[in-house]
Amino acid sequence: MEQEKVRLGLVQMSMAEDRRENQRKAHWFIREAAAQGAEIVCLPELFHSRYFPSRRGAFEKPEEIPGPTSRWLAAAAKESRVILVGGSIFERDGRRRYNTCLVYDEKGRRVSKYRKVHIPQDEHYYEQDYFRPGDRYAVAKTAKGKLGTLICFDQWYPEAARVNRLMGADIIFYPTAIGRVEGIDMSEGDWRRAWEEVQVGHAIANSVVVCAVNRVGKEGPTTFWGGSFVSDQFGKVLLRADDSEGAFTADCDLRLGRSIEEGWGFLRNRQKGTYVPIAKR
Repeated sequence: MEQEKVRLGLVQMSMAEDRRENQRKAHWFIREAAAQGAEIVCLPELFHSRYFPSRRGAFEKPEEIPGPTSRWLAAAAKESRVILVGGSIFERDGRRRYNTCLVYDEKGRRVSKYRKVHIPQDEHYYEQDYFRPGDRYAVAKTAKGKLGTLICFDQWYPEAARVNRLMGADIIFYPTAIGRVEGIDMSEGDWRRAWEEVQVGHAIANSVVVCAVNRVGKEGPTTFWGGSFVSDQFGKVLLRADDSEGAFTADCDLRLGRSIEEGWGFLRNRQKGTYVPIAKR
């Protein structure tokens, strides 16, 4: 039987140029989260490197899966006896490159692999230069619940969250790398507020826990704002981190999602036949 209550661990960290240093720091924070009782721990997007897509023509070596970083993730999960949402890594699959999130169970077994579907291409976020979009979503069945994984820019797409929920997700994790960029005016409004509120909306609309895990620190003109948070299934923010590094934990109750769905019926009252235009260009 799936556990009803679960403690989530969010690793918010800055990244160095040296991958080994990033792994050492991530390892320390994973163990710290586990020591605080976390049963599921999530790392930020591209945690093993600086955010190289901020510039064009950057040299960053992708890895095959299995490879050094995926094996390290498996070992870290097994050592701390946690389910580990491995942020994301730069994957090479033949001639194709992906931004890929791997999930490992508490025995170090891989239970999910998700390739980022929505790829931005904006000033200082030149991800289409590096990543091919994935073509499917992934939800992992674990002893602590069913875990959906989406990555950063996926946060702005309600369709991705809905598909994860329809696949059975109790919790959706969003490993993230987002911040403010010097010289780019936020003329449309507060980016950070919009970033959090759209994800809280996904939590409410889908009766699902949402966990967003961002990086911090300054990399070139970009200051990553942190602000990692957990929203329950009706939009209550259970945890909101500041802009410091750390292992943060929050408790959530999976029964709340089922209770909301029974009462509000967001899923059972869908009118699927009217949604056909969503899939059309």
